[in-house]
Amino acid sequence: MHPWQSLNRYWRLLARYLRPERSRMGLLAVILCGTIGVQVVAPLVVSRFIDRATSGAALRDLIVLALLTMGLALARQGGAVAETYVAEQVSWAATNALRADLIAHLLRLDASFHTAHTPGELIERVDGDVATLARFFSRFVVLVVGNGLLVLGMIGLLFGVDWRVGLGLGLFVALAVIVMLRIRAAATPSWAAERQASADFYGFLGEHLAGLEDIRSSGAGAFVIRRCAETMRSWLAVTRRAQMKGYALVASSQGLFALGTVVAFALSAMLFRAGTLTIGAVYLIFQYTAMLRQPTEQIRNEVQDLQQADASMGRVEALLGTAPRLADGPGAALPPGPLAVELEGVSFGYAADTPVLRDINVRVAPGRVLGVVGRTGSGKTTLTRLLPRFYDPLAGTVRLGGVDLRSVRLAAVRARIGLVTQEVHLFDASVRDNLTLFDNSVPDERIGAVLEGLGLADWLRGLPRGLDTPLGAGGVGLSAGQAQVLACARIFLRDPDVVILDEASSRLDPATERLVQAALGRLLDGRTGIIVAHRLATIAFADDILVLEDGRVREHGPRLALAADPGSRFAALLRVAAKEVPR
Repeated sequence: MHPWQSLNRYWRLLARYLRPERSRMGLLAVILCGTIGVQVVAPLVVSRFIDRATSGAALRDLIVLALLTMGLALARQGGAVAETYVAEQVSWAATNALRADLIAHLLRLDASFHTAHTPGELIERVDGDVATLARFFSRFVVLVVGNGLLVLGMIGLLFGVDWRVGLGLGLFVALAVIVMLRIRAAATPSWAAERQASADFYGFLGEHLAGLEDIRSSGAGAFVIRRCAETMRSWLAVTRRAQMKGYALVASSQGLFALGTVVAFALSAMLFRAGTLTIGAVYLIFQYTAMLRQPTEQIRNEVQDLQQADASMGRVEALLGTAPRLADGPGAALPPGPLAVELEGVSFGYAADTPVLRDINVRVAPGRVLGVVGRTGSGKTTLTRLLPRFYDPLAGTVRLGGVDLRSVRLAAVRARIGLVTQEVHLFDASVRDNLTLFDNSVPDERIGAVLEGLGLADWLRGLPRGLDTPLGAGGVGLSAGQAQVLACARIFLRDPDVVILDEASSRLDPATERLVQAALGRLLDGRTGIIVAHRLATIAFADDILVLEDGRVREHGPRLALAADPGSRFAALLRVAAKEVPR
């Protein structure tokens, strides 16, 4: 990408996220201008002091100039502190807004996107890439624009001293900027590769930490360590290439600065010998030449950081530019009360050439409960994921209450469906927040009534801080059965019209399962239900049974009728289950 195109992209980004910080940016501009003015004026005062001292000026005048120099130095330090404080405030506000946009966008993306990207990779995108941009937000304008203005101010004054000196150092600065921009453009792809390698490593790390128990139990630790070493080795190679190209900026700026110093020495010597310059003017030239080194090096460092910011910005823009595969519906309304569930000619596969469901035709009447059974891999869980519209079918139509889900807004669909899965996620938050999912409008009395109905009143009373007791790291730990019961409590609090239970009792001990079964009876009463289970005892509430095999409907009918038919597949499954019950 051409450097100016990159700068235009950066400007659009700055305009978007710094617009809410207009007041702070205005204050920062005032501080910046004041600091630049102090830096430019201070050497002039010292130059005047030198000329006055060598010409025999009064001591009082020299003391005034000395005090003025000290005052300017203090003002410069105070301005630097204020500038840093305001710039960091702007940086945090802008990057937090960008993080919030990224998180909101990730939540809008469909399940297929999250399946294709590991949590570690997405964390690196949201946090790592945005952290790289933090300095860009806070310091880029201050250091690049500010130091650019400082350089222009000093060169302008040097033109006032002698046009040849100003021209020589001006050409030096222009050449340095052109060289650095060209090196930056060449180094940007390397930094993009480095950021991707970083995301790959954190994706690997998150994936294997999540499976730590399986890794330990299977003795795969050595394999994971070897894979980790290979990943880090490739990351090192990419980082080394990017760093070496970045170091080219250092070498080029130092070489050019040395050349500028030689030019300043030569011109000053010639003009002083010719009597054109005073000793104070010579000091001013050398002081400005020395001062040019700091802003030039800071600009160089910012350009080097800009390489990483360029790569991070490309990745952030790519993420924000990823469109959800699921288009939000135009807003058709679902009817009130229990909803009929209908799948007509539905086929679906996570990959287009690998179907999981094939031509599914099923209807569940309002208020009835469908039990879905079948072997592992038959498509039971996939079928339930189509109802909250985590995915759209490749063919056919899914309806709730007779309304095509694609014509209803996603939020409206999911507000009417409650889902309990085998894997229950508990947040590092209070019991109340884990039950209400951070909905502060749910009264404590209702939460207590739900837990009472589930038989958890004694458990709640035994907590040290009641509903305010923290769960997760540093808080109260829960068994798998308790976590499953809390997940059921979430459904009670939401009061949906369709309830999906996907292996919801598979991790419960018999006593806890009986407790949950009693609660589920009340939960399913008057609601449409879908129960997916391997253990046939968990579908005792089902009115109808759907048997899936290889993604196709093999049997569908009333549970009692199928159980009474010795030739049905469901009856055969019941006989197999009866043989597996321990005596």
